[in-house]
Amino acid sequence: MTLPTKHPENPEGRKVIPIAVADDSSTVVSLYRSERSIYARHVSGWFNQWRWAMVWATQLVFYGIPWLSLNDRQAMLFDLGARRFYIFNLVLYPQDLIYLTGLLVICALSLFLFTAVAGRLWCGYACPQTVYTEIFMWIERKIEGDRVARMRLDQGPLNAGKLARKSAKHAAWIAVGLWTGFTFVGYFTPIRELATAVLHFSLGPWEWFWVLFYGFATYGNAGFMREQVCKYMCPYARFQSAMFDRDTLIVTYDEARGEARGSRPRSETPAQYHAKGLGDCIDCGLCVQVCPTGIDIREGLQYECISCSACIDACDGVMDKMHYPRGLIRNSTQNGITQKLTRSAMFRRVLRPRVLIYTAVLGAVSIAMLASLLLRASFKVDVVRDRGSIARMVGQGEIENVYRLQIMNATEHGQQYSIRVAGIEGAQIVSDATATVDAAESRWVPVRVRTPPGVLTPGSHPIQFLVSKQGVSPEQLTEKSVFLVPR
Repeated sequence: MTLPTKHPENPEGRKVIPIAVADDSSTVVSLYRSERSIYARHVSGWFNQWRWAMVWATQLVFYGIPWLSLNDRQAMLFDLGARRFYIFNLVLYPQDLIYLTGLLVICALSLFLFTAVAGRLWCGYACPQTVYTEIFMWIERKIEGDRVARMRLDQGPLNAGKLARKSAKHAAWIAVGLWTGFTFVGYFTPIRELATAVLHFSLGPWEWFWVLFYGFATYGNAGFMREQVCKYMCPYARFQSAMFDRDTLIVTYDEARGEARGSRPRSETPAQYHAKGLGDCIDCGLCVQVCPTGIDIREGLQYECISCSACIDACDGVMDKMHYPRGLIRNSTQNGITQKLTRSAMFRRVLRPRVLIYTAVLGAVSIAMLASLLLRASFKVDVVRDRGSIARMVGQGEIENVYRLQIMNATEHGQQYSIRVAGIEGAQIVSDATATVDAAESRWVPVRVRTPPGVLTPGSHPIQFLVSKQGVSPEQLTEKSVFLVPR
């Protein structure tokens, strides 16, 4: 194996393998290239304002919801220990897993629909990786300066000033990461109790683990990996092309207008630089400098592009200074660029078959899930045969089976329930046929059912349990089981 070597044509010490050719000479082929550091330049503009609006909106929701209270409890809490999930007025149990499935299906279909219509808007504005990268880059700019200052600092020698700036930056990053991990765990452990435990250094081992784990993940992904998560770890970047077509709205460079590139004095008129064979692009490179993934949008659509539109803000600023029309880089479609379509013409192409199919399926699933939630019963019942007590003959030849009913109260108030049986003539409950269940609690109720002698033949017979909620809004659920008669 050939080790990495320094070579006049290989200054970075890449791994190389000499390949022999017929004239006994060798050719150096590079098999590895280290990732260059990306120093994204700050840019102001309309799209940058939208990105920061999404940063504020998503983080206010994420950091704020755990501190909200409702009905003397945390408004949103996934209590894994008690197997109850509180989502504002909803109380869900593990048996309600179908709602999680429906939510995931809705999220997937929404992603497909938005991607088919407008590309990777989720990636550019609302993805947690993008949001936290924006926050960490803002901290970096405030402490180390903008692009040129950061490059100069990294290339300079290690001294007290550099060490202080780097230490302050990483301390701020770690603080944001730990606060993020703490908030995430606060969705599973009551956050006020968690805060008290943190202040007294009395967190349990699992709380410590998950706070540190998610804190470290945020610190590493947003502080160091950044664009590499989007380029190499996120599967969405790989299959997005399956959802794109020539009428998908993407960040595009108008090559017909911009080429050939070249610098020119600001005083030069369009007629003068057109006479030289130049387009509107002055080749300033700002669109590359502001890109968080380090691509050149002028080379066409690339899977690394996350549609953040930073290059649009940068280019529009340059066009304003040069007194050229905006839109050299803009949100458009491939057909819009090649066919020079107007904005209204591009919008008319939105309602194409794949978009209509995604919309119809998404609407159907959303309506079905909403209807299911609105019509959802306020309690659930599970029936389990008592395995410790088989069917037996009692009294004057009566047959008795013992069951255990789990009644789960999905409301915020205590409820009383009555239990009846049906499906077998003469069957009756000989144990207590009522049960009281506290708010958002579940209770196992033993039920003994007897049938008169000679009514049933030996074997298994279907039976139904009718559980009714008492009160001003009565409800009834029916659960099936079997009644066994010994031979």
